[in-house]
Amino acid sequence: MKLAQQALRTRMDSALQEIGLTTPQYAVLTFLDVEPGASNAALARRAFVTPQTMQGILVALERAGFVSRTPHPEHGRVQTTELTASGRNALKAASGIVLRAEMCLREAAAPLDPQVVAAMLRRFADALR
Repeated sequence: MKLAQQALRTRMDSALQEIGLTTPQYAVLTFLDVEPGASNAALARRAFVTPQTMQGILVALERAGFVSRTPHPEHGRVQTTELTASGRNALKAASGIVLRAEMCLREAAAPLDPQVVAAMLRRFADALR
């Protein structure tokens, strides 16, 4: 499983690089699509990185014009982060790349039913939590 995870990450990193993103940046954009206004701390927890690392990711995304950050209305030191229109476009392109990688994995699982494989992987994840 570790070899498959490493191959998936390598494939995603390579393909996402073509549109100017990294896999962690894609994860942030995906989370912000679901949770607009998330703080640096919340994003760091979600992406399994330190707040310091997340700060670097957010600076890069902001420079690229994919996110905007504003001070939290109640907590002066906290900034909220939201996708920009460019960020939504980047997320859409990146999601297509990730979907193609997932389709490659589904094809490799054949002739097993993809739903059975997905359920098994979810059970593996649950067993490790």
